[in-house]
Amino acid sequence: MTTSSTSSTALPPVAFIGGGNMASAVIGGLIRQGMPASDIIVVEPHEAARAALLANFGITALPEAGSTLQRAALVVWAVKPQTFKDAAAAAAAHTRGALHLSVAAGITTGSIAAWLGTARLVRAMPNTPALVGKGMTGLYARPEVDADGKALIASVMGSTGQLLWVDEEEKLDAVTALSGSGPAYVFLFLEAMIQAGLDMGLTAEQAHQLAVATFQGGSELAARSSESPEVLRQRVTSKGGTTHAAITHMQEQKLPEHFIAAMRQAETRAKELAAEFGR
Repeated sequence: MTTSSTSSTALPPVAFIGGGNMASAVIGGLIRQGMPASDIIVVEPHEAARAALLANFGITALPEAGSTLQRAALVVWAVKPQTFKDAAAAAAAHTRGALHLSVAAGITTGSIAAWLGTARLVRAMPNTPALVGKGMTGLYARPEVDADGKALIASVMGSTGQLLWVDEEEKLDAVTALSGSGPAYVFLFLEAMIQAGLDMGLTAEQAHQLAVATFQGGSELAARSSESPEVLRQRVTSKGGTTHAAITHMQEQKLPEHFIAAMRQAETRAKELAAEFGR
């Protein structure tokens, strides 16, 4: 099931463990929905990040976990995989009554439940376009999360873009490989297109505008069309034409196969993170 940003109904207090880019993306979405800054609690050990939260959102973040976290109905874990276990140990005593949402790559809900002492948790894999309200987030809810809990998660994460619920936690590794890491693939292709434009005599500004607008337009066309990307590609690939020359070269170089293999590497690394930091 997919959905985009939804409700403006009042939300209960939400706490964030970690106040970096992804937390800021969600916080920004909540503020835009009308949530008071006073209902958002953030634990962020780094002074510069705390200063940014105050400047951008009017939030006075805490340098460490404490009893203030007991106000939160939902705790969002926006920490790096390698620091999750230690952060959980510091906060668990104050958050056992809350619903939990993890946006940490790779760490399974089994590990998180053991660290926090509760199984009421959802695991999410968002991506960086959430920073501009165009994110794509995959979500998995443990059986202990009821419909109201899932609705709360959807209200919070829906503020950053589209949502996709999966029925098996293992599928989040595929979500990570496709959309979680996906913006970097887009940026890599944009880099190459811009460089090609420069090589062919365009200015940097011209090449950037052409490349970015082409990705935006192509994505929007694919989103609105009832036809598959394969059919859409074929419609603009006239035999013997310029597009045909480019696509033929890519296929001869096995670019699609290499691209698929690269995403499988991302999936493998997601599984490795779980084994490495989930103990």
